[in-house]
Amino acid sequence: MWKLRNQDESADDNEGQERNSVMPQSLSAMFIHVVFSTHQRKDIFQNPELRQRVHRYLGGITRNLDSPLYAVGGTTDHVHALIRLGKTVPIATLVKEIKRNSTLWIREQDEFNATGFSWQAGYGAFSVSESNVPAVSDYIARQEEHHRKWTFQDEFILLLKKHNIAFDEKHLW
Repeated sequence: MWKLRNQDESADDNEGQERNSVMPQSLSAMFIHVVFSTHQRKDIFQNPELRQRVHRYLGGITRNLDSPLYAVGGTTDHVHALIRLGKTVPIATLVKEIKRNSTLWIREQDEFNATGFSWQAGYGAFSVSESNVPAVSDYIARQEEHHRKWTFQDEFILLLKKHNIAFDEKHLW
C-alpha cells in the first residue's frame, strides 16, 4: 500500500521499514489527436495511394518514438493522427520528429515531385479520453467525407473551439 509521508516526517523515520511509497514503474495512457497541414496548405497528397504511403511512414516514426499510432487520415493538404503518447515523449518533440522525418522522406520520393516540401510551422494537439478513442478514430477515417462539406480552416477552428483553446484567427494561417 502506498503511503504519503507528511512534510514533517523525514526519510529516516521509515528507516528499516519496507518502503511502500516507492513506485517501481511509470505508467501512462494519454491519447492525443494531432492535426497539421502542408506549408500554405498545398495539395501535395492528391494521389490516395501516395497519401497512404505517407500515413504508413508516419506510423513508423511514431512507433520508433514509443508512441503508437492508433489512427491516421487526412486529405490532400493535411493530416490527422491519433497517437498514444509515449511516457517519455513530450508532445512538441513527437510532432517535431514526425514532421522532420516525414519531410525528409517525402522530399526523397520521386512520385511526390516535392523536393521543396514542408509542413506548416504549427500544429494542433487535442487530448482524447480513452472512451472517445473509437469516435475520434472514426472521425479521422472519414476525413475525405468531412471535407466535402468543410474546409480545413473551418474544421481546425471547430476543433479549437471544442477544446476551449483561445486563438487569434489572423495568426492561424
